[in-house]
Amino acid sequence: MSTEAVTWAMDKAPMPRTEKGKPDTTARHVLQALAEHASPTGTDAHPSVLRIQYRTGYDRATVQRALRRLEKAGLIVKDGTKEGRTRYKLAMELRRPATDWSDLEREEDEFRAAAAARKRRSRSKGVTHAESVTVTDGKGVTVTHAESVTDECHALKVRSSRTERSPNHQQPSDKQLLEDSLPAAGANEPAKPVASVQTKSGDEKTDHHLRAFGAFMSNYPKKRDREEAKKAWIAAIERGVEPKHMVDAAQAYARERFGQDPKYTKLPATWLNKGCYDDEPDPQPGPQLRAVSGGYEPYRDPTDQSVYDKEL
Repeated sequence: MSTEAVTWAMDKAPMPRTEKGKPDTTARHVLQALAEHASPTGTDAHPSVLRIQYRTGYDRATVQRALRRLEKAGLIVKDGTKEGRTRYKLAMELRRPATDWSDLEREEDEFRAAAAARKRRSRSKGVTHAESVTVTDGKGVTVTHAESVTDECHALKVRSSRTERSPNHQQPSDKQLLEDSLPAAGANEPAKPVASVQTKSGDEKTDHHLRAFGAFMSNYPKKRDREEAKKAWIAAIERGVEPKHMVDAAQAYARERFGQDPKYTKLPATWLNKGCYDDEPDPQPGPQLRAVSGGYEPYRDPTDQSVYDKEL
């Protein structure tokens, strides 16, 4: 195995792209497997498809499609056959542009700045001003000028007793609060659905949840089926899940899926319906592990040719 070819395939080779312009991690993995069997100049790479399957964990059709994409991208060229297998030459003269790294740094800075802005907005919305707290009741306490200061103290005690909650009292859900705020329907007037209520507090709560949903979708790694995701989001809110918890979990899931094959990333509605916001993130590999499809295997010295001779 050539250290020069492996180093080129892992770090210096241009990143192959899919038709949609996304990084083609599958093809890059296959390119690394080819480089392990190439000479220092990138020639004489002729592992069998079965060998590449073993090294990458992909099925035969996936490996063959990846080889065709690498040829189309100009990263490998067919160079005859050897021992009944196709021989490839790696285009080691090609180099990955420096902008790839600067673009990643810029995206990371933008992600951190957006997260800090969301945190500041969340803190500012958590402050409740005294003017917005109002106690309404048909039997409310009224203090006139003729009444003494004792009456005022009594009114404060009555107001405080109405807002107190016992330790075992269950807080009403958002849906219950909206239903309680509706006026009673008349004998000939059907009750209006909760969704049609237009109150100041309800509007603020609904706007807050919609803004939180927008933050969730902007951070979630796969932006598909937005309406289905919104239904799943509302269902999670009604189950009592905090919006901030789901947004933070979506950020963690995006970091976990970064650089992975997007076809294995869950749709947002599926992720919400299955309660994946409560999942713990997958452990990151240590310094002595190398990534392969389906898990990690112990690190092996890339210069030790005897390891690969045994496998062959």
